[in-house]
Amino acid sequence: MLSVEVLTLFPRLIAAPLEESILGKAREKGLVRVQVTDIREFAGGKHRVTDDVPYGGGAGMVMKPEPLVAAIEAARQRVPSARVILMSPQGAPFGHAKARELAEAGAVILVCGRYEGVDERVLRWVDEELSLGDFVLTGGEVPALAVIDAIARLVPGVLGNELSAHAESFSDGLLEGPQYTRPPEFRGMRVPEVLLSGDHKKTPRSAHPAEGLTGYCFWATGNQTRVRRCVRRRSTWWSSGTSNRKRGGRSPSSASATPCGCTRRSAKVIRSASRSSRAW
Repeated sequence: MLSVEVLTLFPRLIAAPLEESILGKAREKGLVRVQVTDIREFAGGKHRVTDDVPYGGGAGMVMKPEPLVAAIEAARQRVPSARVILMSPQGAPFGHAKARELAEAGAVILVCGRYEGVDERVLRWVDEELSLGDFVLTGGEVPALAVIDAIARLVPGVLGNELSAHAESFSDGLLEGPQYTRPPEFRGMRVPEVLLSGDHKKTPRSAHPAEGLTGYCFWATGNQTRVRRCVRRRSTWWSSGTSNRKRGGRSPSSASATPCGCTRRSAKVIRSASRSSRAW
């Protein structure tokens, strides 16, 4: 079971989405446990103040360390093995590899920052900071929900089809290919014949690592739809990976070059595809 503790000043922002769809069903089945805690419960005084003006001046308010650290310590007592993660625009980019790592860990404490951020001294009680990207939101609640959704769907039994999590974008470093459903023709646009033929061996869904293939890269030799999509929509993956190889090195992460850590043969396929992308 995945155990998640969320520390926030606005519990209702977290609670409502957790009641719906896949997350709601996962909680009902006991596959995912989420406890939402109001940080104000750990603030002192009549008004339970959790923020104050920053030293040195400047705009906005800063979350005070006393209530936040007390909330973190209480959550750690409930889940001693959990990793404490602060949602912050200054954190490391959150991606599929991190989602899988946290899902396997089984327990996380998500701290939602607000205002201009948290007092720097709070970071001593935090294991890591995560960010959804280079933009700023009004608080860490929306990023926390994104992290919960991303890691929960990797827990066995949460998704209706266990193969779903293994055949998606980023599961092997590539973007997922195009998807179609009925009707076979819509306003003059037809579903590709290979998907209508009934020959599942020719479809991208058949090229799965469990069947002895290294990702989808060997499948890309015959049908480069997913590679084309990566070249078009994630060009930085290819540019950074190509320059790294010219220096004789290897890419620092699975999402920067091939981008799924493919063999030399599959990497050659992708480089060839990227060079000819103008024809697509």
